[in-house]
Amino acid sequence: MTAPPDSSTPEDKTAASGPRRGGAGEVFAAFAKLGFTSFGGPIAHLGYFREEFVVRRRWIDERGYADLVALCQFLPGPASSQVGFGLGLLRGGPLGALAAWVAFTLPSALALILFAFGAASFDGPIADGILQGLKLVAVAVVAQALWGMARSLCPDRERASIALAAVLVVVFLGGAFGQVSAIGLGGLAGLWVCRNAAVTAAQPAPFPVGRRVGIAALLGFFVLLFGLPVLAITVAAPELAVFDSFYRAGALVFGGGHVVLPLLQAEVVPPGWVGEDAFLAGYGAAQAVPGPLFTFAAYLGAVMTPYPGGLLAAGIALVAVFLPGFLLLIGALPFWNLLRARPSAQAALQGTNAAVVGILGAALYDPIWTSAVRSAPDFALALTGFLLLTLWKTPPWLVVILMAAGGVALTVF
Repeated sequence: MTAPPDSSTPEDKTAASGPRRGGAGEVFAAFAKLGFTSFGGPIAHLGYFREEFVVRRRWIDERGYADLVALCQFLPGPASSQVGFGLGLLRGGPLGALAAWVAFTLPSALALILFAFGAASFDGPIADGILQGLKLVAVAVVAQALWGMARSLCPDRERASIALAAVLVVVFLGGAFGQVSAIGLGGLAGLWVCRNAAVTAAQPAPFPVGRRVGIAALLGFFVLLFGLPVLAITVAAPELAVFDSFYRAGALVFGGGHVVLPLLQAEVVPPGWVGEDAFLAGYGAAQAVPGPLFTFAAYLGAVMTPYPGGLLAAGIALVAVFLPGFLLLIGALPFWNLLRARPSAQAALQGTNAAVVGILGAALYDPIWTSAVRSAPDFALALTGFLLLTLWKTPPWLVVILMAAGGVALTVF
């Protein structure tokens, strides 16, 4: 008696046997293409990933991908890069995860490093106009991010009140301490005012990371977060101080890539490592390149003064700002299903997300608005960029070009 024909689909077989593994080279090639073409920010990146790895390559199914996205949005760090890191881990193991990050990050990091070196030698009225236009791009982009985040993360009076309280905390305490305090107080407030919010149903995560590995990653995250400041003071090496500052900024980014702006500003501008104008010009230039916004850290390292600066500091800053998000992802994978089924965890997350809206709102005023908008024409150009992004849905790279040209026109004429 012959067995009935196998009617299962390839997707069914893959789901039954677990995700098929591939090599790091395959992962690198797939993500390198996206590293050169993924314009549009974190939300657009997630769309590119779904099309490439769920629909076309079938590395993961829809449910598994949605679960990975939910986890990365729950954690601090660059969500789209964390999703890419997780996909690389799933496909090619630890080397695949590293290959995914390098391939997706390197194109934009190199472009911003080249911009940093070029900006240092570029002088005259046209250069001043371009830099002013890029600073006004930062106004438009952060205003757009703030508008979108406020609508989605502060839809009621309770969370709007948390955002307002975060603004007050940042304004009166100032610096990185004020931002960390606002995030912590936002989480505590969320436990109280968001406790009756609906709980999102959990799906099992398809990533086979053992609990021992997860615990080791979490320990590494906290040891570095609390140990690096002590070590930086004890050793007094500039490279260690840079790593500490960028690691701390990357560890506290809730709510999207744009939130890293005030955190990095608090780390590099007050000590005099990077000037206010150079900081905002680089942030504006970061809108014109593909890939993750966190590669802005490479630009900051490249323009940093005094020593180390250059390629060494660019590399240190780039690794340091991404590392905490990846450690948290590895650490959370074994415990994610249990954690996000708890209403208290989701309530705290809602409060934290509302607080980061307030942090970004405070940053929109100072340093962004106060440093970039110096006249009525500056305001008009910034408003034009904001409307191009929000109403006309103009690609960010095109807005950067138009605003740079507008800055030149305002300066020269």
